Formats: sequence, C-alpha cells, structure tokens
Amino acid sequence: MIKNKKVVIVLPAYNAALTLEKTYKEIPFDIVDEVVLVDDMSKDNTVEVAARIGIKHVIQHKKNRGYGGNQKSCYDKALELNADIVVMLHPDYQYTPLLIHSMANIIANDLYPVVFGSRILGKGALKGGMPMYKYIFNRCLTLAQNILLNQKLSEYHTGYRAFSREVLETVDYEANSDDFVFDNEMISQIFMADFEIAEITCPTKYFPDASSINFKRSMEYGLGVLRVSFTHFFYKMGMNKSKIYKKKNSKGA
Repeated sequence: MIKNKKVVIVLPAYNAALTLEKTYKEIPFDIVDEVVLVDDMSKDNTVEVAARIGIKHVIQHKKNRGYGGNQKSCYDKALELNADIVVMLHPDYQYTPLLIHSMANIIANDLYPVVFGSRILGKGALKGGMPMYKYIFNRCLTLAQNILLNQKLSEYHTGYRAFSREVLETVDYEANSDDFVFDNEMISQIFMADFEIAEITCPTKYFPDASSINFKRSMEYGLGVLRVSFTHFFYKMGMNKSKIYKKKNSKGA
C-alpha cells in the first residue's frame, strides 16, 4: 500500500480475452490492493480468462452499456471497495501498467487529485503506431478544448486515468453519457469542481488486438467532444458574468 492508501485498478473490458492476461501480469501488486473487471457483454471469453487468472471482482453487464456505462460500473465498485485511489487501465494492453506506481504516488502524496497518462508527451503516440489521421484529429480537438476550457493539457483523449476518491465522490459521473464522450464530460466536471489534472508521459501500442473505433465513430466522438467543450465554455462565461454583476450591485449598494 502507498501511505496507507487503498489502490484499486479498474479494467473496463470489451472483447479483451487475447490481451487481458498480459495486461494483468504487469500490474504492480506491491501497491495494488484490488482489481475490478467490468465486462460489457463481450462476444469472446473475457470473463472466463478473468476468472482463470484470478481476478476476484468481475462484473458482467447483461446488456452492452457502452464505454461510459462500463466506467460507471467500474467506479461504483471501486468506491464500494473503499478505494482511496482508482486507476482506470484498459485491458487491451495499449497502455503499460508499469506507470501505475507513478500515477498512484502523485495522488497519494497530495500533489494532484487526477493523473492522466499522456500519449502525446514525448511523441509516444506516433512512436507507438497511432494512425496519422487519429493523431491529427487528437491534436486539433485538444487545441480547441484547451481554448474553450482555458486549460493546457497535452491531450484529453487518453484512456489511462487515475483519480482520488474525493474526485469520484464529487463529480456526478452517473449523469454523463454511456458512450465514448463520457471521458470528456468527466474532464469538464473535474475542472468545474476546481480540481487539477497532472500528466505523465505514457508510451502506447497500436496493434490488431488493441481496441479502437472506426472513422465514422471517431467523427461522432469529435462532435460530441466539441459539444461538451462549448457547453463548458458558455457555462463558465455565464458564471463569470454573474460574478461581475453581483460585484457591481454590491458596490452600488
């Protein structure tokens, strides 16, 4: 354990049978206390593999809920297990579990309450084989999001994330979409609640067994991301105007 903090790894799984064991074996169990796998109605034998390798907490959705819906079940179970630090790790082996130490330590030492593994820092995405159109798509969306959210993240689209218990208990993640845009809605909530996000360089791997979405779904995702970002921008702008108005009124009084 890290400074008496309970660390729980959550694995949002969909057709991860071929990569789950490899991912699981690299989890650093010297600091990790529990592993939760949520299977979103996989068409392969992900659940059987999870049982064989010894994952204690396996949740099976009776119907496919989507990536966001999967994460909701992950975080609900982690909080139920009294996690102090929750790390979301994709079981498709696209992100290395070897960074869990660093991510958990940043939160355990109260440096930041949220940590992202960034594929963009250190050129990890292109080195790892990210398709060029996805890289350009990522950079354009991230630029727009940084402007609209008034932040400076290197990317908003990594699937490698760690949270303190306080963050998960503060943001209303249950109100978010069950689809891929869940991630960006959660980022908006995190910044709305005045939490800060740290980033660390994360190598990544693109290969046939790694999960991915096609071009059409990528476009739908991008439009959803922009919707979330503009909503955040106009809401914050409205809040600032309201504060200015209240200050003027108080001076007038």
